[in-house]
Amino acid sequence: MVGAWLLLWGGLALGCRGETAFLRRADDSTGHCTYSFTVASPVEATCPDAGRVTELRAELAALAARLSRLESRERVTGGSGPRGGEAGGARDSQQAAPATRLEAAYGGHWTPDRGIGVWGGNGPAWSPPRAARAGTAVRGTGSAPAHPAPGPAAAPRWDPQPLTYQELQSERTEVPVSRLLEETALGRPGSEDSAGCGELVWVGKPVVFGRAESIAGKYGVWMKDPEPVPPFTRETTWRVDAVGTEVRQLFQYEAAEQLAQGYPAKVHILPRPLESTGAVVYHGGLFFQPRRSRTVARYDLRGEAVTAEREIPGAGYHGQYPYSWGGYTDIDLAVDETGLWVIYSTEKARGAIVLSKLDPETLEIRRTWETNIRKRGVANSFVICGTLYTVSSYSAPNATINFAYDTATGTSRALSIPFENRFRYLSMVDYNPAERQLFAWDSFNMVTYPIRLSRP
Repeated sequence: MVGAWLLLWGGLALGCRGETAFLRRADDSTGHCTYSFTVASPVEATCPDAGRVTELRAELAALAARLSRLESRERVTGGSGPRGGEAGGARDSQQAAPATRLEAAYGGHWTPDRGIGVWGGNGPAWSPPRAARAGTAVRGTGSAPAHPAPGPAAAPRWDPQPLTYQELQSERTEVPVSRLLEETALGRPGSEDSAGCGELVWVGKPVVFGRAESIAGKYGVWMKDPEPVPPFTRETTWRVDAVGTEVRQLFQYEAAEQLAQGYPAKVHILPRPLESTGAVVYHGGLFFQPRRSRTVARYDLRGEAVTAEREIPGAGYHGQYPYSWGGYTDIDLAVDETGLWVIYSTEKARGAIVLSKLDPETLEIRRTWETNIRKRGVANSFVICGTLYTVSSYSAPNATINFAYDTATGTSRALSIPFENRFRYLSMVDYNPAERQLFAWDSFNMVTYPIRLSRP
């Protein structure tokens, strides 16, 4: 009976375009489902725009087709058709809820301009969303009322939604190749691209491994041996809290995880107090500057005794040529892929950084390079693959690696590699060639920086 009722409603709609419309659904005497629409008439005595009858008839034809599909769908789900036997009462109750929802859905979304309901006009064909079939509200540009999930005896859910749209957007983001390389494992231990030496091209975000809780740990040094000797391993971690006039304690941890917990496996008491944060651990020994001297000493970690000591000729000490942050950082030791280095300055060099290669057993100076980089003008320095790199600031949050001096060519160049001082008091930076990372001490915090080297 859909066609007959559409003709009746069509007459009302063509007679005048009202401001509201209401849908009613009921079973007629033959048991068929029928739909009736009520349209409020405007106050005009006659209706203008009678010339739109052809357009409205086309829209009504489209509506008739869609309502036919609706009736077919309802018949499949048991919502319409002849009543019979004992199922009649249950089916009545099942039909009542969908009819109410249809009325509510249509009643509030009439389109006066087109004189037709939600499904009228040339809008897109409607298909019940999966979420709506499951009884879940679907949110698009507008919002649809949510209905509780049906009980075991309830009719299958089919919730027609108002004419709303889910706006799907496709966004394209252009990512520079350099950024993709930064986020890969390049430069990390064990990766194919980390083999061999190269130039430093990137320093990542700092990762915190531990924190000193006392004032003695405001600045300090922590390290791992890239070439350990038994019973120590590459996981054995060492730490010195460097605040104080008698710094003698060297804390030993079985792994970095133990360092984070703050419980050392052993505490070594050095026979002489060390000065500042320039110490390193290499090939089974702790190399450090004894307090108030221009010498470098080797403390054997297994024998727990000083096995070598040598003066660095002309080296400033105890505040003569420190880094910009101070801390008596006149003599700084470093380790890279090629061995042991000492970084300092002399009166002859007039405060410029002097770099010397040391024999790790005897501490004899093998060769020396004098750079044109002012030691007081940089916050710290380290050596990678025979090249000295300097950090611009110990306190600026967005510092840079600002200079490089290549010992192979004897030349320096300016750089601008971003370097983050997260805690804004960088007192130590060293390179670990085994892990291909920078170790640093930043205001009580022991951190590492991932790095990337160019291909050799």
